Amino acid sequence: RALEYFGPGVRRLSVPERATVANLGTETGATTSLFPSDGVTREFLRAQGREGDWAPLPEGEGYGEVEEVELGRLEPLVALPHSPGNVKPVAEVEGVEVQQVVIGSCTNSSLRDLKVVAKILKGRRVAEGVELLISPGSRQVVEHLVRSGEMAHLLRAGARILECACGPCIGMGGAPPSGAASLRTFNRNFEGRSGTPDARVFLVSPETAAVSALRGVLTDPREMGRYPRVRMPSRFLPSGGFLPPLPPEEAERVEVVRGPNIRPLPELSPLPPVLEGKVLLKVGDDVTTDHILPAGAEVLPLRSNVPELSRYAFYRVDPGFHRRAREEGGGFVVGGENYGQGSSREHAALVLRYLGVRAVLARSFARIHLDNLINFGVLPLLLEPSQYEALGEGERLRIETGELRRVRVRWSGGEMVLPSPLSPSEEEILREGGKLPWARKRLGRNG
Repeated sequence: RALEYFGPGVRRLSVPERATVANLGTETGATTSLFPSDGVTREFLRAQGREGDWAPLPEGEGYGEVEEVELGRLEPLVALPHSPGNVKPVAEVEGVEVQQVVIGSCTNSSLRDLKVVAKILKGRRVAEGVELLISPGSRQVVEHLVRSGEMAHLLRAGARILECACGPCIGMGGAPPSGAASLRTFNRNFEGRSGTPDARVFLVSPETAAVSALRGVLTDPREMGRYPRVRMPSRFLPSGGFLPPLPPEEAERVEVVRGPNIRPLPELSPLPPVLEGKVLLKVGDDVTTDHILPAGAEVLPLRSNVPELSRYAFYRVDPGFHRRAREEGGGFVVGGENYGQGSSREHAALVLRYLGVRAVLARSFARIHLDNLINFGVLPLLLEPSQYEALGEGERLRIETGELRRVRVRWSGGEMVLPSPLSPSEEEILREGGKLPWARKRLGRNG
């Protein structure tokens, strides 16, 4: 599924604004989001000294579905805990006392975003008891803010400037106090993702975040009066710092230094004709990849060490899952609707495969996580509501994989035939054990 944005309103959006919208497209399960490459795009690249890279991309045609959004009727919105889809107008829920405000990361961290924030904060201080953190989108953004003097407005208002990185969005620093309300301009607010299990994370715009930081409560930014006017540079400072790839003959001679925390990727064996084991865990609807494999400072340093990383599989849902999976030599997981929501990391599928989980049976799958399960050789099966209700933890299953479109599953309650949402190419990938062994086989076949 791809989302393409078109119409007269698009021409009023800057490239960073388009990038923010496209970034959030992932939360709908879209594979990608497209905007036309037009005069706005060309002017942005010209200001970056890259006009020669511009190429036109006109609006498409023949869409499968069209939704119309009247931009003039939009008002400031907020995503309430714990989902980007739990959206309400700020005016309906304002007044929530705020302990933390975080602006930036990969979403809403452009130069324009932070110029607007600096304009709102100029000459003011954040409310007592509010922590304000800002992670600019790039070094170029930082340099411009320093040169223009707007960085000083942020610092004098009480902001703490962080690295140009994911940071607090994925629980790497900036974890809010226990039970706190944290306003963030990020793209995900799943439970526990901030690094604090009981924090309440609200997703807002930079304007709402800045005004709320001054007031100490969630505030509709329109209460501040006229929208701030900012001046963008006609020419951006050179980004620099990029290392071009080495020529192939030089790249072959490079030694990759691996420390003790970097382990080889586990081998992925082909799908056997029969899978047998117990249901290791049954979960409900809207289980996110942060439920399957938490983020945060404790876990993310292990992302290149799958054996150690697997210890955190479903850790916040069921701390005994890892031990149970190891004792049983693998098994199955049963899920509700939208299993694997908000997939930002393929590791959520990889650690289950490492632990011997070769099939997930769910009411429905979030699209990105579904792809990741297939890519690591984990069979996805679809359940009807009655089938989901009938299966419980500890149930022993026998899954026959001779026919992957309609898979026969035997259990104590009898037998059921479950569909799998696989295309012919995905079926081939799954039988090989995942995309890596599938690719190796194809490369070997093609010489």
